Amino acid sequence: MRTSGNTVLITGGASGIGLALAQRFLQAGSEVVVCGRREEKLREAQQKFPELHTRVCDVSDASNREDLFSWTTKQFPAVNVLVNNAGIQQRVNLLSGHPDWHSLHQEIAANLEGPVHLTTLFIPHFLTQENSAIINVSSGLAVTPAVWAPVYSATKAGLHSFTRSLRIQLSGTNTSVVEILPPAVNTDLGGPGLHTFGAPLNDFADSVFAELSQGIVEIGYGSSKERLKSSHEEIERGTRAMWENFLKNNPDFLR
Repeated sequence: MRTSGNTVLITGGASGIGLALAQRFLQAGSEVVVCGRREEKLREAQQKFPELHTRVCDVSDASNREDLFSWTTKQFPAVNVLVNNAGIQQRVNLLSGHPDWHSLHQEIAANLEGPVHLTTLFIPHFLTQENSAIINVSSGLAVTPAVWAPVYSATKAGLHSFTRSLRIQLSGTNTSVVEILPPAVNTDLGGPGLHTFGAPLNDFADSVFAELSQGIVEIGYGSSKERLKSSHEEIERGTRAMWENFLKNNPDFLR
């Protein structure tokens, strides 16, 4: 896809992977709008990159998504790239009784309903643009699930499947469809300090942006790139090994 001269909307763009991608789109000469739930985080992002445009939006809420689409297309009619990046990750012990359904549904809504809904809203607009792209940020856990984050893993597997269908449906149009499958990256996803062992954010973002410019449509990094080539048996072994390692490091999780 073209990485310069775009007008880009990035959900969950106030920090982490979203902000790192926003920075690179800006450096490449694109106009960038980022949205997020917390106004203070958006202000912090704009202080770092004054040319950013910001909008408060909770993508887990359908009316917020519709308002975001209406506002963006009115204020930035040239918008031609949507990056569905916002996400929630929660550790869930399914044996502990009845988990809070509201929090689980918010995770599903943010990670899967949001990207699907925003995609369907933006497709007609994108088809009127000369060049456009939908970029869905799923996860390496879409392929090899994290048993301790079952809802998150399921939503990312759903987004992975949706993206593949979307790519085929939109083939032959002017809208390209890209999926980014991060491994664990050193961000605050799931809570501060949980992913300090992950890949360096800037290294990851540089690699992703380089592959975007090369036209690659399924972009992994490190272990997630390897998972895309794994057999069913390798995925099963990897899932069990990850779970055993998690329990070793978190022995009280199932208590």
